[in-house]
Amino acid sequence: MKCSNNRNSVRRYSIALENKLGIVDSSELAREEERISKKKAAQLFEDRSPDQLEPGRFSSLQAIHRILFEEIYDFAGEIRTVNMAEGNFRFAPVMYLEAALESIDKMPQSTFDEIVENMLR
Repeated sequence: MKCSNNRNSVRRYSIALENKLGIVDSSELAREEERISKKKAAQLFEDRSPDQLEPGRFSSLQAIHRILFEEIYDFAGEIRTVNMAEGNFRFAPVMYLEAALESIDKMPQSTFDEIVENMLR
């Protein structure tokens, strides 16, 4: 934690997830993650990369995750082996993760448009 001599100017840091950027403040990491992943998402759509992926498959989501976050995290595109949370949001617990990922491959939608339409219902 960084502090100045003035008690009123103490800045508290929350610990950030280990990352390739060397950022230790979670708020700063969140800003960089948003900036980088948005840039990568725009590149994905400019390159039409999703057109090469099979809709409704975990492997496709895994590939997108790798592309969006590979500059930030060593584990980008890998299946988690630990429980994680971001702020007040908790990701699927590891003990249920395999079943949740298997259910993605069983989705009835066969195109990205159908997936988006189903999510907006």
